[in-house]
Amino acid sequence: MGNPKRKLDAFSPLVDERHPQFVTAIARAFSILRCFEFGTQHLGNQELARRTGLPKATVSRLTFTLSSLGYLTYSAALEKYSLGTAVLSLGHAFMKGNDVVAIARPLMRELAEYTQSAVMLAAADGMRMVLLEVCQGDPTFQMKLEPGARVPHGSTALGRADLASRPQEVFDRNLAEFEAECEPGLWPKIRSGIVRARQDYENYGFCFSLGDWNPDVFAIGVPMVSTDRSRVLAFNCSGRVSVMTREKLVQDFGPKLVALRDKVYEMTEGRF
Repeated sequence: MGNPKRKLDAFSPLVDERHPQFVTAIARAFSILRCFEFGTQHLGNQELARRTGLPKATVSRLTFTLSSLGYLTYSAALEKYSLGTAVLSLGHAFMKGNDVVAIARPLMRELAEYTQSAVMLAAADGMRMVLLEVCQGDPTFQMKLEPGARVPHGSTALGRADLASRPQEVFDRNLAEFEAECEPGLWPKIRSGIVRARQDYENYGFCFSLGDWNPDVFAIGVPMVSTDRSRVLAFNCSGRVSVMTREKLVQDFGPKLVALRDKVYEMTEGRF
């Protein structure tokens, strides 16, 4: 018997399709929408079928339904789909109803200017971290990232901070999931970085990504866990290597990032 837990697309968390409450049709529809990763504008049914692993006939029915509802827009000239305005309304409703972003933004801007770096807020989205806010503090070295973009989980300070805050059982399960999705040749280095980051979080209160995702960028990350432990967000501070030296990260920027996290947690009372 096969494992009932599998992925519907490369960016989805593992799901248990055997659960009596699980609606497969809805999951498949969302797997189509999740294919439009940041920067991907148009996709055809064949491309969507390849990315999701779903039969092309199923994809065709799903894209027709999603476009009828306004979540996709069809281009007859390209014979491809793009995200529709209904998706934007969902994103807008999420951001307007999420006080933590509005509370964190001015504090993030202040830290970004002080550190001459990019300060970001993100949440886990399956195998990636999705950015909720980005504040740029270095006009000469701008990270080409905006809210809504996804970044890797295992090699970034954001993703490592998220993983470092998880209970051991969840952490071990996540490692197994990442290994199953990672290219075998890359896994030992990625695993080592994740495990080391968990230890760094215990030692320093934050974790590092020193050129692991981008060789020109050093970063630190810190998690923020809600009071009921149902949600984890992560803050990071990332910039060019010449500015973000390890010594400066440990002695100055790291503690300030932790203080930012603590202030946001206090102002939200841990409810976000």
